[in-house]
Amino acid sequence: MGIHDGKIVIVTGGALGIGGGASRAFAGEGARVIVADIDTDAGHQTVDEINAGGGEAAFVQADFSVPADPRRVVEHSVAVFGGVDFVFNNVGIQPRSSYANAEDTTEEMWDAILSINLKSYWLMAKYAIPVMRGRGGGVIINNASVQGQQSAPLVPAYAASKGGVLSLTRQLSLDYARQNIRVLAVCPGSIDTPLMRTAISGEAGEDPEDIDMAVLGAGANSPIGRIGQPEDIANVVVFLCSDKASFMTGEFVNVDGGVMAQGAWADLGRAR
Repeated sequence: MGIHDGKIVIVTGGALGIGGGASRAFAGEGARVIVADIDTDAGHQTVDEINAGGGEAAFVQADFSVPADPRRVVEHSVAVFGGVDFVFNNVGIQPRSSYANAEDTTEEMWDAILSINLKSYWLMAKYAIPVMRGRGGGVIINNASVQGQQSAPLVPAYAASKGGVLSLTRQLSLDYARQNIRVLAVCPGSIDTPLMRTAISGEAGEDPEDIDMAVLGAGANSPIGRIGQPEDIANVVVFLCSDKASFMTGEFVNVDGGVMAQGAWADLGRAR
């Protein structure tokens, strides 16, 4: 038996990287998983893997820059599995073309990043909370970042979005605690995901071996001595949704290999 047997979870950006790891981890603990992602091929592949392994998952294609899609995702979960117990707001973007100071950041790029990284989290909460309330409660986990606490050069929109996620997490937790709806955040450090590799490719170049070396370098310079894996985040998210974390809400958890303790995460694997 899994700790989430019979529970229903939506994972946004649930096909790859941290989201893919979380989708598989929830399924491994008995949850029924809605994998919501813009990438249809990757989404179906993740769902097929879960179902082939004895889990239960369904895919819904969603573009989280479109305000109507979070509501449609929640409605899909209700239609397919009968409700929503957990939401892992994981979807996020940090395009390589977004690296610029405030003067050189376009309004279009600012809006694109804030729409997906922050607004979609609010919209998922807006539409999932009434369903959770009808089921007696639930949990929302928001994927923030160490960049919500400290920052790095040339990422004004991304940094603002992640700081906003932390503030939204605290605020939602206060409004819904008495309704048995807990809201928490995780703050990953450097995690080996397609998003991280895309970001690194701007500095390390396009050669896969160079990117691999840059990823390894980021891990070697962390206090724990390795790069994080999607499963490292997924394991914490699964725990936070469990009854063993029932007295936790409005808080964030760093899952970063110790870089926030050392206070220099932005320098890992790079020289500025």
